[in-house]
Amino acid sequence: MIVSVRWLLWRFLSPLIRLAERFRISHSPWERVPMQVPAAAFGPGSRCPFARYFEGESSVRIGSIDEILDWLRDCEYMTDRDLFNERDLWQHPAIFERLRRGDCEDFALWAWRKLAEVGIDAEFYVGRVVAGAEPEVDRQHAWVIYRLNRTDYLFEPAARSKEQMVRLLADVRDEYVPHFAVNHRFYTSAFFGCILDSYRDRQRRRYSLQRI
Repeated sequence: MIVSVRWLLWRFLSPLIRLAERFRISHSPWERVPMQVPAAAFGPGSRCPFARYFEGESSVRIGSIDEILDWLRDCEYMTDRDLFNERDLWQHPAIFERLRRGDCEDFALWAWRKLAEVGIDAEFYVGRVVAGAEPEVDRQHAWVIYRLNRTDYLFEPAARSKEQMVRLLADVRDEYVPHFAVNHRFYTSAFFGCILDSYRDRQRRRYSLQRI
């Protein structure tokens, strides 16, 4: 389903890409298109409305960003395959609080909710991490971006040090290709990163078929 949704989004935005190519305007992967994005488009493990991750009581009392960082650093990163024997499963934050184990989506969903609880404007993102010398190698990932004092920060909740967990977005923007985001009011956006990656994948598949 996720492939078909991204294909439909690519069709929706492809006229903008063709227009940009015609007038030689380069689009940043971070260019945002506010729109209704189905929850399923965020990943195979995204199986419920985003509002549900904010339901229920939290057993962890948090009053600051530092307390969020300290709590997360005592959690263990584990893949869904190792933890649940599933390819992709997004834990509700209440379950994550009990297990204190999970992958990037689980860490990021919990951090997103907690930032909202302390009154910080934050968004949950999914997309791709650029793999250094191999920029076209997929590293599917989830992270959080929050704004404080008119400055945007990229938050890697599963990182192990505070320096790696919170960095200025301006310093690391080129290391990430965003696909979709949702804020604490549950408004969603697509990004040109998704559209450009979908176009790249279609070209790659077409090239592979030509070689058969």
